Amino acid sequence: MTTTPASVGSGRAPSLIRTLPGRFYTDPEVFRQEQEKIFESLWFCAVRGSDLTGPGAFRTVRVGRESVLVTRNRAGEPRAFLNICRHRGARLCTEESGEVRRNLQCAYHAWTYDLDGRLIAAPNLVRMPDVDRTAYGLTAVRVREWLGYLWLCLADEPPSFEETVMGAAVERLGDAASIARYRTEELALGRRVRYDVRANWKLIVENFMECYHCATIHPELTEILPEFAEGYAAQYYVGHGAAFAPGARGFTVDGSAGPGRLPGIAEEQDRRYYAITVKPTVFVNLVPDHVIVHRMFPLAHDRTVVECDWLYAPEAVAGGADLSRSVELFHRVNTQDFEACERTQPGMASRAYREGGVLVPSEHHIGAFHRWVTGLLDAGAG
Repeated sequence: MTTTPASVGSGRAPSLIRTLPGRFYTDPEVFRQEQEKIFESLWFCAVRGSDLTGPGAFRTVRVGRESVLVTRNRAGEPRAFLNICRHRGARLCTEESGEVRRNLQCAYHAWTYDLDGRLIAAPNLVRMPDVDRTAYGLTAVRVREWLGYLWLCLADEPPSFEETVMGAAVERLGDAASIARYRTEELALGRRVRYDVRANWKLIVENFMECYHCATIHPELTEILPEFAEGYAAQYYVGHGAAFAPGARGFTVDGSAGPGRLPGIAEEQDRRYYAITVKPTVFVNLVPDHVIVHRMFPLAHDRTVVECDWLYAPEAVAGGADLSRSVELFHRVNTQDFEACERTQPGMASRAYREGGVLVPSEHHIGAFHRWVTGLLDAGAG
């Protein structure tokens, strides 16, 4: 059976199109397929590079159904492995983050691996000369670095990073230079907030992609970006950035000035807000004096952890600039959005939503996201 959204009956108003049916947000089997065909098959933004401060620093992240260990080798190069000992399958690192001095050692039988994943020691290993230490090393995961983040792909043959990840910025902004000017990889982490959202990951993506709700639940945001009150999101037009209100001096909760414009951005990018969705799980928000990056970690059909980073010029962070008002603006937006998603999640199981809901014209671009999801789930289906 196809997973393409059903059409509305003959009485459908021409201005409305169907959403995904409710089961796409409530069925654990649909979520299992998403884990396999989306999160474990595409590039997944996992860790900010600066979180790994040097050789042996590590973080463990959930990618689909897998735990992945991300670290740096002795040369400082990023490495990622499935977080599984090759001996008997024990979890290698059980903490979310930490640091090892030289090697990674399984606490079960002491199989030991270097920071490039090679098996270097195990009890009685010298008595097993036939064991290939490279072949029985950790299972490597491909890594790319962009915008200062490490992106992972578990697929045997990953899709083009340039087309599927970097291409999202080009598709949204019109060219690669528009995002490169923010020099996100050189920015410093000013604040990180972790949100545990009791909602399906797709509800969060859909919410971020539209602004039909902005006038209803985002009073602080629409004060700074008045056109959002009209319901058209920043992502609706290629290259368009929402203009600041005439009286707003910065992208802050009270419209006061922020820590200072980033030096690389173009004049036409000043006093503008741009938003980019990098499917499946990343949102990038660009404003003149900082960048906000959301990374989603879908844990269940009705639970998604979101890490939100506020990034600023290094001198602003090191110099103790007051970042609280700019952080507070989007923290409020996040809280308002996630509460809305949590209010929506129970309705996905209602018989009233069995065939789905509808999208008004300013939300029609969400239909493309739905087609993207169902296309991936249908791929290879018997």
